[in-house]
Amino acid sequence: MKNIGIYVHIPFCKRKCLYCDFPSFGNMEDKFEAYVYALEQEIEKRGEKTRGFQVSSIFFGGGTPTVLSEDLLERLLTKINASFTIVEDAEITIEANPGTIHGKMAEALRKMSFNRLSMGVQAWQNRLLSTLGRIHTIEEFVDNFQNARKAGFDNINVDLMFALPTQTFTDWKETLEKITDLNPEHISAYSLIIEEGTPFYERFEKGELVETEEVLDREMYHYAVAFLAEKGYYQYEISNFSKLGRESRHNKIYWQTTPYLGMGLGAHSYFQGSRFHNTYDLDKYILADGEINRLEEEREMVLKKAAMEEFMFLGLRLTEGVSFKVFFERFGVEMTEVYSKVISDFLESDLLRQTEEGIALTQRGIDLSNQVFAEFLLDEYRK
Repeated sequence: MKNIGIYVHIPFCKRKCLYCDFPSFGNMEDKFEAYVYALEQEIEKRGEKTRGFQVSSIFFGGGTPTVLSEDLLERLLTKINASFTIVEDAEITIEANPGTIHGKMAEALRKMSFNRLSMGVQAWQNRLLSTLGRIHTIEEFVDNFQNARKAGFDNINVDLMFALPTQTFTDWKETLEKITDLNPEHISAYSLIIEEGTPFYERFEKGELVETEEVLDREMYHYAVAFLAEKGYYQYEISNFSKLGRESRHNKIYWQTTPYLGMGLGAHSYFQGSRFHNTYDLDKYILADGEINRLEEEREMVLKKAAMEEFMFLGLRLTEGVSFKVFFERFGVEMTEVYSKVISDFLESDLLRQTEEGIALTQRGIDLSNQVFAEFLLDEYRK
């Protein structure tokens, strides 16, 4: 049977963060029950269309999935198990903001079969958490992390952000030191991007928010790469670091452009050669009652040209790079035939390096990754 990943979107938070542009809403407890019911119906109908596939990874994201009650979360997992074939060692992740993982919740999640927890702490300093609009303090994060350990979670990711407004290099060093002292299995470290449509963007436009200078941004990133390596964290993707064998199996599905199904509000899918996403309208999603033709928007076939482009610029995010062999197996043509000049030029300019199996970004290539990725867009491809 072929493997697929499942993403389940829970669009609710206690309060939306000031930098967040994901489809999520604060203070909508009155919608929880109706949303979960509609999501259950979608899960069942998606399952009917995936005979012959088995699920290797499940990821509950948001929003903050853990704002739902234990009963509602258990209903969703029960429906997934009834609707899909789940492999025995599936990675089952749930995102959680600190402040929502009290002891009872942590124990309930573990009993439900969640075996990986992803916690969005972002920064160690309470003043920065307040600036971001986070609902928690660092003390609450530590308490919640310990609750998760006591409940039996032995695979925890911690999300961090750098290049934050007013964040100093010393702040960033302290954040990395304190987080690694807790010894999570996985760390994600992302540079803040000020997205349109967010309160942060409005402040930026008014001149009330100053972006971090590029030099400091890169200093913070390079320090994190070196520091985390010293602490035993392997950088397997541009922004992701893990202990041995603890890479996010679910996220590698995206980067390796293998099939996945997204369920819930605004969730994106890549399945049977097509990309599509669900409506972003919450009321419309609930009223659709899981009917696929009423949920889906912007379905399109991924043609060979686009598939090759995505294989390259998503796969190159991984430090292992992209494989000549896999490219040929997917597309029936050699990577070096399609991208001969681009690869040659980037090898010469030290933006790419040759590996035993293919090509990968150098450290300099990572710093200039957006420029590198753009060069793998094809003007045309007719074979």
